Amino acid sequence: MRVIFMGTPDFATALLEEICDRGHEIAAVYSQPPRPAGRGMSDKKSSVHQFAESRGLAVRTPKSLRSEQEASAFAALRADVAVVAAYGLLLPQPILDATTYGCLNLHGSLLPRWRGAAPIQRAIMAGDVESGVEVMRMDAGLDTGPVALSAKTPIGPDMTAGELHDRLAELGAPLMADALDLLAKGELIFTPQSEAGACYAAKIDKAEARIDWRRPARELHDHVRGLAPFPGAFFEGDLGHGVERVKTLRTAVEPGRGAPGTVLDDAGLIACGEGALRLLRVQRAGKGEMGIEEFLRGRRLARGAVLA
Repeated sequence: MRVIFMGTPDFATALLEEICDRGHEIAAVYSQPPRPAGRGMSDKKSSVHQFAESRGLAVRTPKSLRSEQEASAFAALRADVAVVAAYGLLLPQPILDATTYGCLNLHGSLLPRWRGAAPIQRAIMAGDVESGVEVMRMDAGLDTGPVALSAKTPIGPDMTAGELHDRLAELGAPLMADALDLLAKGELIFTPQSEAGACYAAKIDKAEARIDWRRPARELHDHVRGLAPFPGAFFEGDLGHGVERVKTLRTAVEPGRGAPGTVLDDAGLIACGEGALRLLRVQRAGKGEMGIEEFLRGRRLARGAVLA
């Protein structure tokens, strides 16, 4: 198949590599433009961009696909199909219609649950026990197109969004490559989605990252792991050096009672609206991730203190 590939982060890179290794022809790779990153804030190319260049593939990084010029340039590639995975730009109808077989999307949820921008994080934050990846044909709606193939995986009680991301990338690369092989033989069959159980996976807002200790410990545990490693749930408190912000990356639910946000012992147990949350791995601003024991050697989290 002659393929246009459209993706940006690590999740999509494994898929591009699999498609290349299966012998499909890559007409062009579309990715988000380089963004300022690092201490020097110099422009950094996306993971997909870097991989594509390492394979000698042509890379395009438009800021939008809405113009007639971009639509014409896309159509001029004369591709059989476009493959989309975490690309990050809206595909207007002329783009969806520009290839012989349309645009196939690798979506990180079991549709129709978690349509939208953050399906991996939302699944964990909601306490879901199962997720997966699906190959769907894109239409004008938001992740509403018919589904051809799917692969499921359990979500463990302590699995983070980063770990689920890696598992779905592992499942998704061969799944989409299989879909292309079937499409080439005329054997890829699509089934319309049901609307029952559909929900929206909104983009993660920065304000959501603050831990609200008034919530039950079980909900906060899911909240923390759903935001780990990025952007990371956080709390604030005076830890002996003035008020600091601390990211919380690993926790455990334990028995405990007290006013929400109150430190219950000298080893990182914090009272919640119901039960308590044990801090296991945290990260101070400008520092690396560390276990709670190491953290407490340099910062005070004294029994009776109240966190915000």
